[in-house]
Amino acid sequence: MKRFWVSVFFLVSVFLHAYSQVVEPVKWQFETEKTGDELTLVFKATIDQGWHLYDTNLPDGGPVPTTIHYADSTLFELVGDLQKIPAATTVFDPTFKMNLSYFSNEAVFKQQIKLRKDAPSGITGYVEFMSCNDETCTPPTEAEFNFKVQETTKATVESTPTLIDNKGHEMSNGRFLIFFLFSFLAGLAAILTPCVFPMIPMTVSFFMKSSESKLKARMHAVFYGLSIIGIYTIVGTLVAVIFGPDAANWLSTHWIPNLLFFAIFMVFAFSFFGMFEIVLPSWMVNKSDKQVDKGGFLGSFFMALTLVLVSFSCTGPIVGAILVESAGGQVLKPIVGMLGFSLAFALPFTLFALFPGWLSNLPKSGGWLNSVKVVLGFLELALGLKFLSVADQTYHWGILDREVYLAFWIVIFTLLGFYILGKLKFAHDSEVKHVTVPRLMLAIITFSFVVYLLPGMFGAPLKAISGYLPPQTTHDFDLHQIIRDEIKLNNTMAPLTENRQNELCDKPKFSEFLHLPHGLEGYFDYEQGMACAKAQGKPVFIDFTGHGCVNCREMEATVWSDPRVLQRLRNDFVVIALYVDDKTELPDSEWVKSTYDGKVKKTLGKKYADFQITKYGVNAQPYYVLLDNQGELLVKPQAYDLNPDRFVEFLDHAIEEYKKR
Repeated sequence: MKRFWVSVFFLVSVFLHAYSQVVEPVKWQFETEKTGDELTLVFKATIDQGWHLYDTNLPDGGPVPTTIHYADSTLFELVGDLQKIPAATTVFDPTFKMNLSYFSNEAVFKQQIKLRKDAPSGITGYVEFMSCNDETCTPPTEAEFNFKVQETTKATVESTPTLIDNKGHEMSNGRFLIFFLFSFLAGLAAILTPCVFPMIPMTVSFFMKSSESKLKARMHAVFYGLSIIGIYTIVGTLVAVIFGPDAANWLSTHWIPNLLFFAIFMVFAFSFFGMFEIVLPSWMVNKSDKQVDKGGFLGSFFMALTLVLVSFSCTGPIVGAILVESAGGQVLKPIVGMLGFSLAFALPFTLFALFPGWLSNLPKSGGWLNSVKVVLGFLELALGLKFLSVADQTYHWGILDREVYLAFWIVIFTLLGFYILGKLKFAHDSEVKHVTVPRLMLAIITFSFVVYLLPGMFGAPLKAISGYLPPQTTHDFDLHQIIRDEIKLNNTMAPLTENRQNELCDKPKFSEFLHLPHGLEGYFDYEQGMACAKAQGKPVFIDFTGHGCVNCREMEATVWSDPRVLQRLRNDFVVIALYVDDKTELPDSEWVKSTYDGKVKKTLGKKYADFQITKYGVNAQPYYVLLDNQGELLVKPQAYDLNPDRFVEFLDHAIEEYKKR
């Protein structure tokens, strides 16, 4: 099962990365004009205001020119040169230090051809192009074409009903279906995250107290599921269009929502322990007696809203990639994605809401029902710490470092084990006269988990749950780090860290509270890291990460810890970790005005969250970008992938490309 969900997460991350580009400044249309025996292929580019498309003829060493590639050019003969309407504008580009020609607003390319005797039914290929504005450029992009040769005076490109996606390809109904399916898988995977799974007992508790009428209860349950889908699909898309991805980042990292969610989990945990019952105020109960149907549906809606808000800290990286599509001007694709995600996400909650009797119908003797609630209360207590941890890490409070977090978990799960064995009782518990086999097995699993946690107090990485814990760098007594420092001091490094990376050029900014895992040294400021890369003549490894990023911690524990990966990061790259959720206030001189949403970014996290979106069109983490020391891409960036072999290959390809340059 673990391998299955790892595969799901990998496929979802890869797919969402492919669909998370923001800008689409050039849109293509393709037509044919037929005159006698000759055919004219028309390539029409519509260019957004402020952007320009480069000409077909550019000097060497400059940007990528617009180029037409035919799949099989032997099926026809070119007649004359490529016509360009209007003529390109030529200016001196200070960045490339050369004269460059480009088109603005619109460009039409016409190529006259003469078909051979064995004329093809279609002429296929793609247009490769690159576009820029005054602030940024898109990477080289391909737009596919398929001209259908017809015996008419004018024919258009053969296609099914499509939209143009952000990569310049036509987005057919089939691609929408694939996007929907992957979004559906993302919704299923999100259920297993630490912010979402604890909400299931809340759902059961809520609907177990629902109307006595089974019909009404089921109607409320169905409405509850539809509310989840509606909130994600409608409200989520509207938020993205109006506020952009900053709203998603705020909700998942700001201290106010995280402390609120932490408090909610604690309140539910105490309620499950029997400290009090969560009931509606008497005035609301009296009012609901008069308007039962209205009150029931209203309660179901707010239960769904609570689920969406509380789970957003973990679903943010997945949902955020879809929301960027909306913020970038796309509407239909994010709706399809959000619909698929929310449909899968709502499915188990709706089933539990429809059939709360799956728990309530358990035998009452022996306090089974109360025991289940208490066990779930322990889980709420443990998993609720995640929200406090996110706020603690993003604001550097130092309250819940890794060993403190682990200490809480060790105590909580030890008490849970004693409770399962009947050695710990609450006021409403029945006496456990003997331990049943299921109780014994649960106790064995619980205490085994506690034993697994214990080495973590001394710095063990605990890879299986690394995504749920604060980062290793917050651990005060890290035995592994102490050993590494001692080895470094004695200058007898083991093979893993042999030929350690050169000393850093200068002290990294923000290193007082930001650190890299596994003893790596690097920077947390883009400009400072790039300057060092130029000085040392090394390529750059950029890690877009976050304090509250579960998948980032898993990548660090599972992939970065691989000796081959560590060796390459230490020796061959200048590492730059950019935290997109850090709340550190920047001095006025370092504020940046976004070219994406026009807002001024005043914190370290907002600055680099905006940098990731404007530069690479992505707002999901983790996201790894490999550059030469001039800031140019070496290979295609990579997202979440727990396969160390593929990550080593990713790094090696960049090293090879850097040597070629």
